Amino acid sequence: MSDASPAAAPAAGPSFARRLSVDRVALTVNDLDGVRAFYEQIVGLHLLHRDGESAALGAGGEVLLELRRDGAARRRSPREAGLFHTAFLLPTRADLARWLRRTLQARGLLTGASDHDVSEAIYLSDPEGNGIEVYADRPASSRVWADGQVKMATRPLDIERLIATAGEASWSGLPDGSTVGHVHLQVGALDPAEAFYAGVLGLDITCRYPGGTFFAADGYHHHIATNIWNSRGAGPRSFPSTGLAEVAMRVDASRAEAIRHRAGHADGASLSLRDPWGTAILVAPVTVPDDASA
Repeated sequence: MSDASPAAAPAAGPSFARRLSVDRVALTVNDLDGVRAFYEQIVGLHLLHRDGESAALGAGGEVLLELRRDGAARRRSPREAGLFHTAFLLPTRADLARWLRRTLQARGLLTGASDHDVSEAIYLSDPEGNGIEVYADRPASSRVWADGQVKMATRPLDIERLIATAGEASWSGLPDGSTVGHVHLQVGALDPAEAFYAGVLGLDITCRYPGGTFFAADGYHHHIATNIWNSRGAGPRSFPSTGLAEVAMRVDASRAEAIRHRAGHADGASLSLRDPWGTAILVAPVTVPDDASA
């Protein structure tokens, strides 16, 4: 059972983001330098730290993506469980427009562009096949909820109309305030995914889409999504392999304690969980200011 019903969705804002958020994503890669350069030059992440075996990239000084080199790891099949895409959320629609204008000028390899009602999203893949979404949310007040489910669609994005909002400002990488808005996963079946992400993590099921389920907390459209579009029937992941190494999440203390109880974990500063396919989910409790309570 989830911790709260999203029937009345709260407005998004700084406190909203602190109650539950995706902190960062870690990927295992064969070619650290090549993949790092892609996330810097095409996605616009800023290099915050690197050594011979890893690199940390982000925005506003916050790490959003870790790359970990393993030259011997097998290349993950696109039909396995694991990552569908990491979704980088930009603060404003104009930021997304500037990113898109710059990416088209740089001839970045876009794989799609969609209007989801709740957001506008652009899709691409990194050199090792890891999916990426770059998106901007529409105002929370525009989301349509019914019976605890948010209305989401997949329609062609009006790219010209979006780019028209870019203004004259130049692009200098992901702006401060950019985050990992959500992570979309490939799974082998939807029922065990729901048992873990709703039953153990306590996320609300915010949308059921053909072949996919979307999960969130506190009235957001989704922090985690799962689908079987390419991976129906996939078994547990086999390591070492390239692709998703872990998803790190931050949650308020009461939610962390509830997760700990449902997962049967002993006390500790953070929880390390694995979903039914072996994808690592790290949960770290954070202190939420009194004004963040809804």
